[in-house]
Amino acid sequence: MDPLGARSQFVDIQSLSTWDQPAEVKEEEEESEETDTTDGSLTNQQWPFPSPFPYRDDINRKITLFTGDVALLNCTAVVNTTNETLTDKNPISDSIHRHAGPDLRDELLKLKGCRTGEAKMTEGFNLASRFIIHTVGPKYKTKYRTAAESSLYSCYRNIMQLAKEQAMASVGLCVVSTVKRGYPLEDATHIALRTVRRFLELHGQSIETVVFAVTDVEWPVYRKLLPLYYPRSVAEERLSLPLLPADIGNSEGEPVVPERQIRIAEKPGSLEAAPRPGETSQPHDDLEDDSLELDLGLVGTHAFARMEGDVDKQRKLILQGQMSDVAQQKQHQRNYNRWLCRARAEDLSDIAALKALYQTGVDMCGRTVMVIVGRNIPVTLIDIEKALLYFIHVMDHITVKEYVMVYFHTLTGEHNHLESDFLKKLHDIVDSKFKKNLKALYFVHPTFRSKVSTWFFTTFSVSGMKEKVHHMDTLQQLFTCILPEQIDIPPFVLEYDARVNGPYQSTHPSGL
Repeated sequence: MDPLGARSQFVDIQSLSTWDQPAEVKEEEEESEETDTTDGSLTNQQWPFPSPFPYRDDINRKITLFTGDVALLNCTAVVNTTNETLTDKNPISDSIHRHAGPDLRDELLKLKGCRTGEAKMTEGFNLASRFIIHTVGPKYKTKYRTAAESSLYSCYRNIMQLAKEQAMASVGLCVVSTVKRGYPLEDATHIALRTVRRFLELHGQSIETVVFAVTDVEWPVYRKLLPLYYPRSVAEERLSLPLLPADIGNSEGEPVVPERQIRIAEKPGSLEAAPRPGETSQPHDDLEDDSLELDLGLVGTHAFARMEGDVDKQRKLILQGQMSDVAQQKQHQRNYNRWLCRARAEDLSDIAALKALYQTGVDMCGRTVMVIVGRNIPVTLIDIEKALLYFIHVMDHITVKEYVMVYFHTLTGEHNHLESDFLKKLHDIVDSKFKKNLKALYFVHPTFRSKVSTWFFTTFSVSGMKEKVHHMDTLQQLFTCILPEQIDIPPFVLEYDARVNGPYQSTHPSGL
């Protein structure tokens, strides 16, 4: 009990700002909105990809980010991250025990432990909170990353489920994955934020407040990732969309592992074969002959159902050249998704500042035009892997439909030329949509050497590219495919072309 007249050490959650309140981002969003609508990019109304985490003010009002000790919050319940024997020594657990008093330790002995991913509840004793929810986060090892993700999801899901079942109005969440357990903070934060978001969407009507209690070290990560899952405006929702990781879980936020999904038909043996459109019913004897094939066909199409073995063995088969085309495509897609996830998480602002890759207008067929400026790529000075990540990050949403690329080779030097090994790696990594939907690559102001190099590369290193490459010696040729007003050309390219090929003469009927 605090001395009479002394200020309480506990924190009233009603005095904390909720996630919908901060206004300092509003002006930035409005500025970015104006910028985006003037450079030819998509406006909010035109944005074709709905966010899986749309702007919800009703949910944002329930969220609070608090820097401080979770044990001091006067929530209905606070969360204690501990070990399987409920005796872990970590800053969060120590503080909760210190403030709750010795009765808590006696109560924990009655619980007889807690398994990883589970959540158990005790009284709060001397805490300001009525209850304490104890949970055990997973130990993180890269080899067992998928299992760790599933266990951490279970921690947060079971915490929220307990809160709902006990009709709790508020929950104070600590960071469940402690440093001692080795879970990467940013990966853990993604799981925490999306799991709570999904629970509030589907089951959170009775929960009024969720406080994410973090340390000074954890705060910047939570502050950076919260807008991805709890955007505070439509503009922030749109700006956050490209930054979401490849794996955002299922409808409950649970990590998805496609190789482990099994589809089992209900009573498969009792189903009768229905005739296909245009076919007549088969005799009963024919149905019996086909019954085994029918039943097996209803089981599923995943690796387990087809008895194809585990994923690690499949990767080994790829190296040995013994894997089916379909399996190789799945493996390639998983690899690309890992690169995309890295691209969305990494700070690529230094590569973006080069202005070597950007979107402009459309060509004569209405296809998006992407521009690469060779002279703006200082190959010897930049992190080439970050350049690859930036290319994937920018191009991923562009390549969902047909597009063309314009490469300005104008006035490039040796230090601007990308190695063929890098280009081959890029070609091998990118998703199939990059290659399928690329309809033309216009190579502007090529040299004899670059023409020869391009021929060798498209002939011997990659397939399906040679017929898409078109060398353009003048801008006049380029403008037969893309109108001048539809492409943003660097001034030095315009000056070079005018000096070498003469001023551009429009042949468009309207004089454009």
